[in-house]
Amino acid sequence: MSTLLIFLVCFAWPVLGLLYGRDLNAPLLSSYDYIVCGCGISGLVVANRLSEDYGINVLCIEAGQADDYEAVIQVPVYVGADIGGTYDWDLSTVPQMQLDGAARPMPQGKALGGGSILNAMCWNRGGQDDYDAWAALGNPGWDWDGILPYFMKSETYTPVYSEQVAAEYSINYNPAVHGLSGPVQVSYPKYFYPQSVNFFDALNYLGVPTEFDQAEGSTAGAAFVPTDLDPNNQTRSDARVAYYDPYSTRENFHVITGQHVTQLIIEGVAGDPATGNPTSGGNTDGEGTASGNTGGLNFGPEIAPAPVAVPGTKFVRQASSPSSLRITGVQFAPNATAPRQTVYATREVIVAAGSLHSTQLLELSGIGPAALLEQLGITVALNLPGVGNNLQDHCLVGTFYPYNNASYPSPTELTTNETYNTECEEEYYADKTGPWTAGSPNALAFPPLPLISNNSDAILSNASSQNPTDYLLPGLDSTVIAGFEAQKQSLITRLGTATSAAYEIINNNAGSLTVSVMHPLSRGVCYINSPDPFEPPVIDPRWLSNPTDRSVLIEALKFNRQILAAPSMQLLQAAQFVPPVDADDDALNQVINNGIRTEFHPSGTLAMLPLDMGGVVDPTLLVYGTQNLRIVDASIFPLVPAAHLQAVVYAVAEKAADIIKSAAAQPSAAPSSVSTAVQSTIPATTQAIDPSTIDFGAGIAPTLSISTTGSVSASSTPLPDITTSQLISSTQNNTDASVVQIMASTVTTLIWTLSDVQSTITTASASSSIDAAESSSIEASIGSSVIAVLTSVGIPPPLATSFESAVATQSPTAAATSDIGNAQGGGSESEQSLIAAFIAWIIAFFHLDGQ
Repeated sequence: MSTLLIFLVCFAWPVLGLLYGRDLNAPLLSSYDYIVCGCGISGLVVANRLSEDYGINVLCIEAGQADDYEAVIQVPVYVGADIGGTYDWDLSTVPQMQLDGAARPMPQGKALGGGSILNAMCWNRGGQDDYDAWAALGNPGWDWDGILPYFMKSETYTPVYSEQVAAEYSINYNPAVHGLSGPVQVSYPKYFYPQSVNFFDALNYLGVPTEFDQAEGSTAGAAFVPTDLDPNNQTRSDARVAYYDPYSTRENFHVITGQHVTQLIIEGVAGDPATGNPTSGGNTDGEGTASGNTGGLNFGPEIAPAPVAVPGTKFVRQASSPSSLRITGVQFAPNATAPRQTVYATREVIVAAGSLHSTQLLELSGIGPAALLEQLGITVALNLPGVGNNLQDHCLVGTFYPYNNASYPSPTELTTNETYNTECEEEYYADKTGPWTAGSPNALAFPPLPLISNNSDAILSNASSQNPTDYLLPGLDSTVIAGFEAQKQSLITRLGTATSAAYEIINNNAGSLTVSVMHPLSRGVCYINSPDPFEPPVIDPRWLSNPTDRSVLIEALKFNRQILAAPSMQLLQAAQFVPPVDADDDALNQVINNGIRTEFHPSGTLAMLPLDMGGVVDPTLLVYGTQNLRIVDASIFPLVPAAHLQAVVYAVAEKAADIIKSAAAQPSAAPSSVSTAVQSTIPATTQAIDPSTIDFGAGIAPTLSISTTGSVSASSTPLPDITTSQLISSTQNNTDASVVQIMASTVTTLIWTLSDVQSTITTASASSSIDAAESSSIEASIGSSVIAVLTSVGIPPPLATSFESAVATQSPTAAATSDIGNAQGGGSESEQSLIAAFIAWIIAFFHLDGQ
């Protein structure tokens, strides 16, 4: 068997295994540079951006499955129809005793793309004051100016297709605040309900302005918001479509689905057996049984078998101190009864499982309030009282004011008039126009409290007089209480202005003006009540536990009456059923108690706040007390913005990716897994190769040094060192021997100091373990695919062609004219030279030569 073939089988293919593109759920490597837990919006954004560097490898692990591009997800008319279905965790809250004592569903996306395949598609950012408040709470760089570039980076914004329509619906845009080349398509439907104009006119009549462009960070008014909608085919542009599908062949971007991360592996901390071992008799897939959700567990995705880790190098990880934990990997499994799989991270673990499941994962791993963990028998790795606290959500109350003027088209006709719906369906699939493009509630308003209520001063005065602990859960850590007090002061100050939204009005153009608290003072909790990772977390949002939020909703429902009484809205002939037109405060409170639901925006449970304010992550999103654990999702929000959150999460994740890249560029950053894989086979002794023992051609004298730490340095005299850019530039235009000789000479001896490879080659050749027929077949296969493989990882086509030619013909090529390696024995000159050139490319491309 030829030396080149044995080299490719024993050494090159394992290295290419680190580089070559992988299918969804392909077998795993034993280690990655970065592991991302959760492949929703934030997870896919971070994994995608980190994998832009082909020198590192990224794994993203998702508990849900990849969708099949079903119409219920892709077509806008079906917005909300799949909640409670296949791609929902079906979670529930605990009974809300401060309301009517009933539990509520808490829908969360369980799929590749997470909540972006279930949500209402609304795309807005919140106010400048929201992010300036983040910065004022101890997070420099997270103000409006710091996050605006990342809102823009995530989107490709397409203005309304018609200037006439834009003028009629008051849709303006400022090009300076929109992105034009981001992954998510942001645009408008090809159909507009005229009731939206009536709604905006009524608000203007009552003194609530229409914003010029909400993307400027001015949200205290009405706005027709865009959606994550592809303007060409009028389908949902979710995170999977935007950040995964176009990059799925990227060789260092690996995604697995149907796998539930059960525990973080912490260096020096023994994992809890109840978390790390299979269980039976309990919850098998981590889903809940949400009351009112269609289907519940019966519509859960199929369980996928766990990909088997490819045996590989044992990676050396930095030692950690008790005050600075290092996360070395994660455990995962498809269900509760399956054995746990383990995969390691050489750089960082990024948790992006959403506000509820990220909290759960940290606590299962021993990071959280010590009293809770000890009560459950979980080893306390890190006492962080803020974990699971500070839960905030936009709670909403639905209303029912059906419009009786039949001259206005209504969305309800799509469900009550089969003929009309069929016509609309045909129009959608034929032309991508019509009501089927307009499923999202786009005509929204975010009124400030002083503009809609004469009671605003009294409401805010009562809020100011509250003691910090009056409406919080008893027994909270003092740091969590201090954090809430700082948040409360920020909220009260902003709620008293005419430029900060107090609540949202969601107009569905059919007679519902749903109201939702935007800046809540109520705080809930999310925590585990079992060390079993497949038991859903306990979720207690404690909506309206602070009476200020209830007061805002009371004023909002009363303002709805004024909206309906405005001249433009009277044209719609609304019937005020819920709440009734004559409802007093007691009746309004009853409507609120029975009607409160989530707007699907839980956040804040792992807050980006100072440690002495109950914070969990610092402004770089690094978990306090850890070296390499970051959180990237809505759980880090110190205060929930006045917005639908998907655009915010995209922006936070884009910014987080840049933060992580910047940290990796620091001198103290861990080496990449590719670097570690190559260097791990080098003998751990310092040695220098005598250049006089090898003939490298006239005037070439290579020297290779390998230190006890595994670092490699190589030089050649008089030929100069060559950088990655020079290498690629040269080989794109030359295939003569001198270029390849320059490539190979500085590092040729590396291959012959890799004792494990040399031993494997010698053993295989001596034992003739591969017969001639098999060898011929393998060589033919390699010869037919080697160009595609090598060029896919960035090797210039001329060099890849030289490889293919040599493998196919076993004859000398222009890339191999020097007598290289004969002193080391084995193989033809062509094979030796090609091996050397291949290793040279790996060293140079991944900067293992220090360039």
